[in-house]
Amino acid sequence: MSIAPARMIERAHRRHVAAQREACVVDVHEQSPPTLFHAGESFRLERLPVGSRIVYPPPPLPGLADVEAAIAAALDSPLGMEPLDALLRPGMRLTIAFDDISLPLPPMRAPDIRGRVIEQVLERAYRAGVEDIHLIAALALHRRMTPDELRRTVGQRVFAEFFPDRLYNHDAEDPNGIVRLGDTPHGEVVELSRRAAESDLLVYVNINLVTMDGGHKSVAVGLGTYASLRAHHTVRTLRHSRSFMDPARSELHRSAGRQGEVVESAVPVFHVETTLNNDMFGGPLRFLAKPEARWTPREQATFAALKRSTDRLPAKTRRAAFHKNVAPYAVTGVTAGAVAPVHDLTLERCAAQQAVEVRGQADVVTAGLPYVCPYNVNSVMNPVLVMCLGLGYFFNLYHGVPLVREGGALIFTHPVTREFHPVHHPSYVDFFEEVLSETTDPAEIERRYERAYAEDEWYRHLYRTSYAYHGVHPLYMWYWGAHALEHVGAVIFVGGDPAACRRMGFWRADTLRDALEMAQQVVGRDPSVTHFHCPPLFYAEVGA
Repeated sequence: MSIAPARMIERAHRRHVAAQREACVVDVHEQSPPTLFHAGESFRLERLPVGSRIVYPPPPLPGLADVEAAIAAALDSPLGMEPLDALLRPGMRLTIAFDDISLPLPPMRAPDIRGRVIEQVLERAYRAGVEDIHLIAALALHRRMTPDELRRTVGQRVFAEFFPDRLYNHDAEDPNGIVRLGDTPHGEVVELSRRAAESDLLVYVNINLVTMDGGHKSVAVGLGTYASLRAHHTVRTLRHSRSFMDPARSELHRSAGRQGEVVESAVPVFHVETTLNNDMFGGPLRFLAKPEARWTPREQATFAALKRSTDRLPAKTRRAAFHKNVAPYAVTGVTAGAVAPVHDLTLERCAAQQAVEVRGQADVVTAGLPYVCPYNVNSVMNPVLVMCLGLGYFFNLYHGVPLVREGGALIFTHPVTREFHPVHHPSYVDFFEEVLSETTDPAEIERRYERAYAEDEWYRHLYRTSYAYHGVHPLYMWYWGAHALEHVGAVIFVGGDPAACRRMGFWRADTLRDALEMAQQVVGRDPSVTHFHCPPLFYAEVGA
């Protein structure tokens, strides 16, 4: 696909969304139907007060007509770099890194776009006579991907050829597999996978699910270490990131960008960034992405049956069923080349799909938290991850100012089940029971506990040899909500486990009506209420 037709298609995509964007913000009146709230591995229908407003996601953009052609065009006509073929030569050391299972959420229907890109990169490498090729899952301090998860991401053919010797997970604690590249002018340490750092070319293949992803953050974070991440995964940095989804106003991105510049000066990096639409629900569940007023009678009956079945299933069976869900995302863009021009275009595509203009903040913002976040894929959403999803991610899905005013209230629906995956989240158990019983203040947690959790030998062993998140990970997830904790006056979980909510310092209520009454203790009588109707994924551009 040539560049000109591709740009014409993108402009058509933007017009498609702009024509429907006015319908994304809806006022609640007496005849409005109940509103869908996700609640972990279940759903709720709630009646919002008359006068509330609901912010819905934009409709899915059309996907590319020919994805394979778009990949080829990106590799052959990159931005700010020579074509990939010109960078490949016999005898070189080539490393291909890719995002781990933390995105997209839920996983995309096979084939994964990362695998499709990797296959084309490999075809070009073979034609050029490149033999020394490694593939690395860039998971930073996340848990290792299982063989099946790796296979699903890269595809069966690539998996069969490269696993396990030349297809593997990044190990941020391997003393022989890490190299220090130096420091930034701000004193931030830059460490990287030795294999990547000593390559003649590093190709990074990403999925830019949200505007927080990609750019310099891909390599510097994904292939970095605790020493690298602790430069910006700090309470101060995260409190001064307004928001994570607005890189221009994010201290996190500024720090990662400085690290990325050090990386790019040490090893040539060819970035391949891809974007998806927000088509999260397929088949008979597609109506879950529609405003409730547009549900047909058949869809209303389908929802009633879905809710009855999920409510009756045993928790373990229900969880397994939800995690089998895959999304029929369509690919909306593939861009390759130098980091800056590639990421600029990627952010434009994300905005075309996800941005919704909202006028003014609200006293109270409500939202239903779903069953999955970046850190419980094929796992359990423990209470710390619920906090991170609500206060770290949903709160930060904005540009400009937060959707909830300073001192306002956040109301989430989620059971906040006091349950932990024993393999994936061992340090989370200790963090919840030991640290949060002493303090919930992010700065105090950072000062008193971070080094011990980060350097614990047992946690390190489980991270390296099992499928456990790094020992420091639960602390980082708590820091992720630091800005929200500082900004809001109350956090209330409808249906949340009382003991779990109390341990984390949050309120809980049995019903949405009770929660709204409790919120008035903080925001006053007759508050303005906005419901953030996510998923599908989007962000609010909040203006005056």
